[in-house]
Amino acid sequence: MEFTAQQIAALLSGTIEGDPETSVNSFSKIEDGKPGSLSFLSNPKYEHYIYNTEASIVLVNSDFAPTSPVSATLIRVENAYASLAKLLEYVSRKKPSKIGIDCTAHIHPSVKLGANCYVGPYSCIAEGSVIGDNSSIYPHCAIDDGVVIGKNCILYPQVTVYAGCVIGDNCIIHAGAVIGSDGFGFAPEGGEYTKIPQLGNVVIEDNVEIGANTTIDRAMMGSTLIRKGVKIDNLVQLAHNVEVGSNTVMAAQVGVSGSVKIGEGCRFGGQSGLAGHLKIGDKVSIGAQAGVIGDIDDGLTVLGAPAINARGFMRSYAIFNRLPDIYRTIGTLQREIEDLKKKRTL
Repeated sequence: MEFTAQQIAALLSGTIEGDPETSVNSFSKIEDGKPGSLSFLSNPKYEHYIYNTEASIVLVNSDFAPTSPVSATLIRVENAYASLAKLLEYVSRKKPSKIGIDCTAHIHPSVKLGANCYVGPYSCIAEGSVIGDNSSIYPHCAIDDGVVIGKNCILYPQVTVYAGCVIGDNCIIHAGAVIGSDGFGFAPEGGEYTKIPQLGNVVIEDNVEIGANTTIDRAMMGSTLIRKGVKIDNLVQLAHNVEVGSNTVMAAQVGVSGSVKIGEGCRFGGQSGLAGHLKIGDKVSIGAQAGVIGDIDDGLTVLGAPAINARGFMRSYAIFNRLPDIYRTIGTLQREIEDLKKKRTL
């Protein structure tokens, strides 16, 4: 697809500096810009690239003030990064969608399949399930009994959704994700472990995206809840009866133990882990590889294992690097104190 600067500016409510008839048909990073491509600049760290980039059009923040001439046509917008996302989404929607049911797919006669759906090769949709309009089930997906999937959803290849789980509208679930597998529930008895039946489900609200090979366990009773707007990266594990508040984001390899309640608008760094039965407030930031073993109040940022307030962690870490010198200094002071004590007894 090809767009002119004028068309892009109209779509993004931006203003043009340069030739409004400049056209592009691809996207590029600003450091790798090629003629005929559109790029963006939102981080000042990359500003030096804009003066040499060969990209034909560059999205910039409205307050960008160049310090040298720029050959590319600029489109000024309020937020260049958010505008790029909007433009990419627009282009993505313009791509033709797959529609129809492959002859190798197995769909139980009781399934309610919405209009303009796609079901790919060897996918299976079991008894009593409901698939909303314009949803796509890619090859080798397994949808168990009584699953409800909303409108405009995409399940990429080899996604598995266990019985009774509910997925809202406009959700994207990437390849290999498992929704509704049994929670890790076992009762110790006589030196052995007896499995506790997991009778709940998983409920995923609207506009959620779940990364590849992520697993979300069904509740023992009730529901594991993923609220609207949550974005989960690849290889994340959410245990039974976890609740994730709206618009929370989690980077890869996060692990959340059972019955943790997470607030709205939180951010989890990669490989962070939470012990069970915790309460995490709203707008909490948890740094990469942090190990959380206690509740966290609203708005805090924590780092470390066990995780502590980020400011305290950074101060402690600065001291940690100096520990060998501090240890030697303490040893010297101890010897001096012992010498003084000996002199006093003489």
